[in-house]
Amino acid sequence: MQKVFENCYGLDKRCYEAYGLTEEILMEHAAAGMAEHIRQNFQKYSTVLIVSGTGNNGADGTVLARQLHGEYNVRLSLPFGVKSEMARVQLERAKKVGVTLVDTLEDADVIVDALLGAGFNKPLNDEMIHIVQQLNSFHGYKIACDIPTGVSSEGHMPLAFMADITVTMGTRKEALYLDENKDAVGKIVCVNLGVSHTLYETQSQTYVLEKSDLKLPSRSKQNSHKGNFGHAAIFCGEKEGAGIIAGMASARFGAGLTTLVVHEQVTPPPYLMHATVVPDNASALAIGMGLGGYFESEFLQKYVLDSHLPIVLDADAFLSPELLTILEQKDREIVITPHPKEFTILWKMLTGEVFTIEEVQSKRFEMVRMFNAKYPHVTLLLKGANTLIMQEEQLYINPLGCSKLSKGGSGDVLSGLIVSLLAQGYTGLESALHASLTLVMGANNYSGASYAMLPTDIIDEVSKLEIN
Repeated sequence: MQKVFENCYGLDKRCYEAYGLTEEILMEHAAAGMAEHIRQNFQKYSTVLIVSGTGNNGADGTVLARQLHGEYNVRLSLPFGVKSEMARVQLERAKKVGVTLVDTLEDADVIVDALLGAGFNKPLNDEMIHIVQQLNSFHGYKIACDIPTGVSSEGHMPLAFMADITVTMGTRKEALYLDENKDAVGKIVCVNLGVSHTLYETQSQTYVLEKSDLKLPSRSKQNSHKGNFGHAAIFCGEKEGAGIIAGMASARFGAGLTTLVVHEQVTPPPYLMHATVVPDNASALAIGMGLGGYFESEFLQKYVLDSHLPIVLDADAFLSPELLTILEQKDREIVITPHPKEFTILWKMLTGEVFTIEEVQSKRFEMVRMFNAKYPHVTLLLKGANTLIMQEEQLYINPLGCSKLSKGGSGDVLSGLIVSLLAQGYTGLESALHASLTLVMGANNYSGASYAMLPTDIIDEVSKLEIN
């Protein structure tokens, strides 16, 4: 996993004060990082169009033009001129080595957006909109310098440069991981600014997860039996398919036993048990998936609210004031997995405060931190294009999700994976992290059409993941 920061202004300042580096040194390394990516992926003398803004982000682009000139057919556009002193200095240097300045934007093999940097949250003006629309219409490979133009830390993105890759400078910024920015940002590469990331970065409580962070359940001990791997009890409600899907995922992910708690007989796969009460030897619970109003209050009180077992709350659980009282239980492993709409519902129920879905999406980091301040012991997994997981002030971003998961039942699979790990003795945070990674990696490995994946396909792919 890698550290993530709200912004890098304080980190840059630390480089100046602690290491004696200058703004100019950092700029040279920022451009060198972009240049290296271009050299690794494009042959010499490919055409490169660099469009630079008036400030220091634009100056990064101008330095890149100088560094590539002679090896590549570079065209530099400065549609608004230059304003910062460093931008003026870098422009003079680029001119001296012979960089070609152009007034007209034309397609190229590589298109670099260095118009606006991180922290710009104002709407684009008409002229900027026209330029971004032009760049987006081109067919070349698109690189954003630090952050795409139009992408903001507040997630409002009526128009943005649609990058294939964002080369971000020094460290990863939270704005890159907002759901509303995901399509514009593309792949994210982080380059250093003259010192290693370990020296540049300070302490952070926010991290982005990588594939290598996945730890799958291990069964290295041969002298074992099903009781060694826990017993997941999953409440199967009005929409029984949701509970069955969760049960299938739980069994596939290593729970020694999985039981569906039902009122009436259901027809699950033969490897799933079903019972009208929670088994005495259950080691974790999951409730909410397709639940409806299926179970009476006395039943829920006895087997859920009065239980000490680790629990996953999902879906219809967020409509129940009764079940939400579980969040007050501080001596229990609790994982909740709302999507944005469900988050607005549960937050209103818990506090009376009303947010729209749009507000949740544009302030996702703020929302999960707000919840964590009230319920620090609860592991919150806020679903989305970039899933956020938070517990005890530690926030983790899973950016590996894909559109294949945009189908009913994917969340039921996730709940099943989480309860399986809880049943096997993992903490709530561990269960949420590794289940989330497992879900997205299984989905990414599915080889069928992006629109065709079923929840059962994800479950099949889970069985093929390799143990680290």
